[in-house]
Amino acid sequence: MLQNQWISTIASTLRAFDPISDTLDILIISFAFYQLIQFARKSRAGQLVKGILLIVVFYGLAYMLNLRTVTWVLNNVLTIGFTAAVVIFQPELRRTLERMGQTTVWAGRLFGNRRADPSLRGVWQSAVVAICDAAEQLSDTRTGALMVLERNNNLEEIIRTGTPMHADVIPEMLGTIFYEGTPLHDGAVVIRDGVIVAAGCVLPLSNNLEMGKDMGTRHRAGLGMSENSDAIVVIVSEETGIISMAKNGVLIRRLDRQNLFNLLQEEIVPPEETTETRVPTLKNLLRKGGAKSHAKAE
Repeated sequence: MLQNQWISTIASTLRAFDPISDTLDILIISFAFYQLIQFARKSRAGQLVKGILLIVVFYGLAYMLNLRTVTWVLNNVLTIGFTAAVVIFQPELRRTLERMGQTTVWAGRLFGNRRADPSLRGVWQSAVVAICDAAEQLSDTRTGALMVLERNNNLEEIIRTGTPMHADVIPEMLGTIFYEGTPLHDGAVVIRDGVIVAAGCVLPLSNNLEMGKDMGTRHRAGLGMSENSDAIVVIVSEETGIISMAKNGVLIRRLDRQNLFNLLQEEIVPPEETTETRVPTLKNLLRKGGAKSHAKAE
């Protein structure tokens, strides 16, 4: 009789199954769980996730064995578990949401993408050439350097930790800033829209345990900056003179001038203006609307 009840339940479920909406529902939930597992594997959440699974298993056993006190305790632990997880993984969750905003096409079209602003193409091209020339010169003299190239994420918090500037990006300026003995040589330079806006800035350090022993605080700071934002960081080692570039938490090492130039050209320099880059964004529409209102008022 129990078997017949199960069969009737399955049959009624299949009759109520909508091929389109239910399939889409299953795919969305599967994708969400897959992303959650990937997030746990790539972050420091792996061990904690195992602990949460053990608590769930113990809760199931306690419920089956009618252990009321244990069930009550575990039920309260699971109730506050979500809030605790949000607090514990706040940096990882923030970084994930930021990258979702960076990679979503509609978000870039709607709110504007500074990376694709064709008006900055010329100034960024000159800045990239100067950065590559400076990196090569600093590498030859074994002078440490840390250059942060801002893209879409605003780095105002990092800029506040240094000395404000407004200087053109030229090899002589970068060489002077990073020359050993100058007040700003230990910090990082932040370059926004092809202009040096601050020097001597303090960057967040990476917690990556897989970094080689030959990489010191400068590399850890550059990698940490790339983990916490979409900025591109150029690093010159003081000990070895090796040129590296950090992007999205990945460190690309042993670059020469040409390889560095190719990477920066691809990542930093905006593309030439085309029909696609002329698509109106929300920011431009608001600006045009304000201009029209002002003209009517006059």
